[in-house]
Amino acid sequence: MRSLTLGLILVVSLAPVALAQKWKDIGKTVSGNVVSVDPRSIKRDGNLVSATVRVVFTPPVKAARGIWASSKTIATFDCTKRYLAAKENIFYSDAGSTKVIERTVNKQPGFGPALGGSLGGVSVDYLCGPKK
Repeated sequence: MRSLTLGLILVVSLAPVALAQKWKDIGKTVSGNVVSVDPRSIKRDGNLVSATVRVVFTPPVKAARGIWASSKTIATFDCTKRYLAAKENIFYSDAGSTKVIERTVNKQPGFGPALGGSLGGVSVDYLCGPKK
């Protein structure tokens, strides 16, 4: 019984560490902001790749509804056209992405170009490979 309790305490204490390590840095925007991807979110279907990506703004950005310190985007990337369709954007007031300031969900996301040096451009380069 004692070893079961000790094991349970160990698992519970390590859970936050495991969650904190889910992001993999994949590059930087032209502004120097770090772009990361959640490797567990990557799903491939032919030339389409869906993934959750995030950016930490350095320095934070002033927006109409407050200060954006980081954002998370759920999107589908078209590797043939090098386009993306953002399904959801969440902006946070802290770099740890815990305090939501703004959230938008696109009911019908449309594909558009992933501009080089942006969150989309860095993400499509990582997920689809460099431009040919």
